[in-house]
Amino acid sequence: MDDPTSFSGETLSPELAAQAREKVLALEREVRKVFFGQEKVVEEIFWTLLAGGHCLLEGVPGLGKTVLVRSLARAMGLRFSRIQFTPDLMPADITGTTILEEDPSGRRAFRFQEGPVFAQVVLADEINRATPRTQAALLEAMQEGQVTAGGKTRPLPDPFFVLATQNPIELEGTWPLPEAQLDRFLLKVVIPVPPLDELEFILEKTTGSEQAHPDPVLSAREWVLLRRLTRLVVVPSHLLRFAALLVLSTQPRSERAPEEAKRFVRFGASPRGGQALLLAARARAFLQGRLHVSTEDLRRVALPALRHRVLLRFAAQGEGVTTEDLLQVCLEKAAKEAGL
Repeated sequence: MDDPTSFSGETLSPELAAQAREKVLALEREVRKVFFGQEKVVEEIFWTLLAGGHCLLEGVPGLGKTVLVRSLARAMGLRFSRIQFTPDLMPADITGTTILEEDPSGRRAFRFQEGPVFAQVVLADEINRATPRTQAALLEAMQEGQVTAGGKTRPLPDPFFVLATQNPIELEGTWPLPEAQLDRFLLKVVIPVPPLDELEFILEKTTGSEQAHPDPVLSAREWVLLRRLTRLVVVPSHLLRFAALLVLSTQPRSERAPEEAKRFVRFGASPRGGQALLLAARARAFLQGRLHVSTEDLRRVALPALRHRVLLRFAAQGEGVTTEDLLQVCLEKAAKEAGL
């Protein structure tokens, strides 16, 4: 593919889209050498990466989250780092710190020692095990692509992705992520326990004598291009309105909200949620070789884009209403109002 700077503002052609899609398919083939099954999970993570966002992975331990992220980084040709979040982890352990060094001649000078966040793919493992102060150390990095430490702002490498994991069933010794930080994740991907046939295949492939390793098939430069091409996928005006209506339908004080949202929602999605909808829908269309977003794209990305942005009241829990249930109601209300 050509230099990524040459595509700014251009129209995405079918030939270029097909060429780019082959690159992504080659990446998926490499990841599949070590991560088996969970096709929906892999697809949603690819949407996040193509959209240039960050991803929150939720699932019980042992589902291969670390293997997936590490193999992705290797196949993408990007620098990888893993941060194990614990209650005693400090912000400087993530961002880095200034140290005093002495050279052979005896002269002393301060030098900034970069932390593990200065990588291109950062796995924030069990992010909800760290204190809010340490969790917040990632906020600037995720939103601005930079770190401020020691009175100086330092840019992070481009591309830069954070893929964070959290365990949904163990609450002791954890600090749930605040709403402001949850909103920085483009998608929240829920990883289920694999069904029987997938589980048999995983056990067979991962316990034998031969262990495969993914090979790099992309470079950082090519990934920047793919990310830029994804944003050239066209969103028709009627689907832009559908996305806006869907976001407003999650707001309990909006006249466009269904009765269920007015009753059970405490806080709805913000405009950033609408941005996540459109970026993920563009990425889905791009992966399928289409140059235009469809209604099905928006419907498919709605749950991972909004499930962590809609906060329910206690009444919802008491009546067994989940965020996914409510979003389905909002989807149908918005689709009807948009005439879809």
